[in-house]
Amino acid sequence: MSHPLADRLIQLAYDPGISPKGGGLPGLSVLKNVVNSINMFGIIAVVGALAVSLGVWAWGHHTGGHQAEANGKKGAVVAAGAALGLGAANGIVSFFSALGSQVH
Repeated sequence: MSHPLADRLIQLAYDPGISPKGGGLPGLSVLKNVVNSINMFGIIAVVGALAVSLGVWAWGHHTGGHQAEANGKKGAVVAAGAALGLGAANGIVSFFSALGSQVH
């Protein structure tokens, strides 16, 4: 006698044997180049944002503009966080991908 629930659990527990593999699709090197270029563009934009934010912070401090000073500080912190995220993106994705592959 077959149990439909038991058969369904066996199907859910089955390992399909799928894992990320490079070279399976054409254009992978082009996609990597595009993503690398986007990352570099983001880093360059963050350098500009940090420079502007630091300038606003200094201008606000020297002119007594507390709102400008606060906005410059916020911009500097956000730019620093964005730089951290862009620089660590590959490592973060690799870490969580490896962590996810350990789930059974």
